[in-house]
Amino acid sequence: MSLLVVGSVALDSVKTPFGQVEEALGGSATYFSVAASYFSEVNLVAVVGSDFPDEHLELLRERSVDLEGLQRVEGKSFRWRGEYGYDLNEARTLETQLNVFQSFKPVIPEKYRDAKYVFLANIDPDLQRDVLDQVRNPDLVACDTMNFWIEGKPDSLKETLKRVDILVINESEVRELAKEANIVKAAKTILSWGPNTLIIKRGEYGALRFSNHEIFSAPGFPLELVYDPTGAGDSFAGGFMGYLANVKELSEVHIRRAIIFGSTMASFNVEDFSLNRLKELTLPEIEKRFRAFKGLAHFEDL
Repeated sequence: MSLLVVGSVALDSVKTPFGQVEEALGGSATYFSVAASYFSEVNLVAVVGSDFPDEHLELLRERSVDLEGLQRVEGKSFRWRGEYGYDLNEARTLETQLNVFQSFKPVIPEKYRDAKYVFLANIDPDLQRDVLDQVRNPDLVACDTMNFWIEGKPDSLKETLKRVDILVINESEVRELAKEANIVKAAKTILSWGPNTLIIKRGEYGALRFSNHEIFSAPGFPLELVYDPTGAGDSFAGGFMGYLANVKELSEVHIRRAIIFGSTMASFNVEDFSLNRLKELTLPEIEKRFRAFKGLAHFEDL
């Protein structure tokens, strides 16, 4: 079952205490697509400039990501520059050049419009709804957002949330969006606006899933080597949605398994810069770490 993602494809310059890269492949839709490609076919809608390196597009093709929806227009590609201190849970943005991404208007190719699984990555909530107007009858719609839209377009974002099934955001964004310090109360508030599931990304501390009836906590995976957390949240979303698109079931059991597969992909992502670790993965590696995740919190009920 094909999976549609709409978001950014970018060039990132990142510095951490463990190294740095210049103009490496990045962007929310890129990380999502590569992570999801281990589970499902992926259809990508994004925009790049005329300066975007062909070898980056070739990597996506090698992962069988369909690029018919990728617009290539005259101008410079979206660029982001940031750095991390030893607290790798939070990036400091040094520079953002939207360039061609500033005027991006998603156009969903006809062959993508019957996608049953849709992920709206971190873009303007007006554009997220425009995408939903172009797809026909998806079984599952999930979205991401960020503090820029929470602060700048809160009403538009709430309109989008009325039309999505799952919201995937980080802990500080949950509190800011709900205007509530307590995470449980914040989750209840956001769920009342439309989504039936809220997944809270907590970096090295794992993930929390809230629904109207269930709370599920996924652990963080203890890693010895962490080089670059850029794209970890998008890799989580890719693993999560890719697994669900593969099994074609939305039961509680599969939602929980999807969260662990998402956490698995995020844990691999942070082990190197850019897509360097994700692009070299094998399915046996993914399955082995999934089982290791399961063992972290498993115990027998007496």
